[in-house]
Amino acid sequence: MNKSTYLLPVLVIAIAGILSAIFIVDEREKALVLQFGRVVSVKEDPGLALKIPVIQEVVRYDDRILSIDVGPIEVTPADDRRLVVDAFARYRIADVVQFRQAVGNGGEVVAGQRLDRILTAETREVLGTVSSKDILSTDRAALMLRIRNAAIAQARALGLEVVDVRLKATDLPPQNLEATFERMRAEREREATDERARGNEAAQRVRAQADRTVVELVSEARREAEITRGEADAERNAIFAEAFGEDPEFFEFYRSLNAYRAALKGDNSSIVMSPDSDFFNYFRDVQGR
Repeated sequence: MNKSTYLLPVLVIAIAGILSAIFIVDEREKALVLQFGRVVSVKEDPGLALKIPVIQEVVRYDDRILSIDVGPIEVTPADDRRLVVDAFARYRIADVVQFRQAVGNGGEVVAGQRLDRILTAETREVLGTVSSKDILSTDRAALMLRIRNAAIAQARALGLEVVDVRLKATDLPPQNLEATFERMRAEREREATDERARGNEAAQRVRAQADRTVVELVSEARREAEITRGEADAERNAIFAEAFGEDPEFFEFYRSLNAYRAALKGDNSSIVMSPDSDFFNYFRDVQGR
């Protein structure tokens, strides 16, 4: 037989053995080399690495920051006002050996379940010591930091590092929503009533001030009118007096005409007096008839 007939299968087996002994570690992952389920090597740097074919196997874990959604969690704050909280956490596998020992073949799925239980317990613990007002406020970074710090120690036992914890949403339980809405509605109606009362009070003050201003303006106008009228009467009387001094007979005639005009106006004026009364002086002829 030709030697090449034997060399080719050996060469193929050798190449396959070499290829199976080489594996690549991606920069986004860490790798464990296991021999019969026991960790014999840790590969954290990216590049080529070696293992014993068949006997050893490679298990890879994500080295990036991972995310997990927690919730909804029903919590009871210090003021006994129940809330439903949704949260999420970011974490990474810090110690792959300890991680493997803690979760076994379950990997990231089991680790996520355990971390979810840890975060749920710590969220209830931390939020149960503060009021619902603190939880609902926009400035709740301190609460999230307390939850993260409380979860770090327990997560370290799983080989995990908790990077951050955030509260996504905080709502009331469905059975409490209607009562809360009614309370909010009553509060807004009370505020509206107060605003209307203050508006009416302000309107009354404005109206009272306006009425006072009207009275003052009318009084001032009447006072000025009376002054003007009095001045005009005085001037008229002065003119009459001057005219009387100039021609007493004309002044008497003028006064009589005014008296006639005042006494005889209208359609039903009646005067009963003696025909020879002085009132009719200017109705007689020059002979006195």
